[in-house]
Amino acid sequence: MKMRMLAAAGVLVSAAVHLYLWFHVFRHAHVVGPAFMVNAVGGTAIAVLLVTWRHWVPLVLAVGFGVATLGAFIIAATAGLYGVHEHWTTWEVWTAAAAEIVGIVAAGTLLLQEYPLRSGHQLQHSVPSP
Repeated sequence: MKMRMLAAAGVLVSAAVHLYLWFHVFRHAHVVGPAFMVNAVGGTAIAVLLVTWRHWVPLVLAVGFGVATLGAFIIAATAGLYGVHEHWTTWEVWTAAAAEIVGIVAAGTLLLQEYPLRSGHQLQHSVPSP
C-alpha cells in the first residue's frame, strides 16, 4: 500500500502544480490552458483511484499520466508545443517533473510486481486440460 500512496502522491503533486500554473500562467492560453486544467482534474481522479481501487487500471493510468505529462513538457522545452516554449528553470518545472518520475516509477513497479508479465507459453501450462 505504501507504493500506491507514493504513486498517488506523485500524480497528485503533478496535478497540483498544473492547477497552480493554470491559475497563474496558462489560464487564458488557447490550447495549453485547457490541457493544464484537464491534467489537474485527471491527475486528482487518478490519485483517488490509486488509493481506493486495488486494480491494475489505476496503475496503468498513473504510468500513462506521468509519461504523457512529462513527454508534453519535454516537447514544449525542445521544439515548442502550441506556441509554448518552456525552460528547465522554475520550481514548478522541477517539482512537476520529479513528481511525474516518482509516479511513473512507483506505479510501474507495482504494476510489474502485482501483475507480472507472462508469456503465452506460461499461460498454456497454467490452464488444466480436460
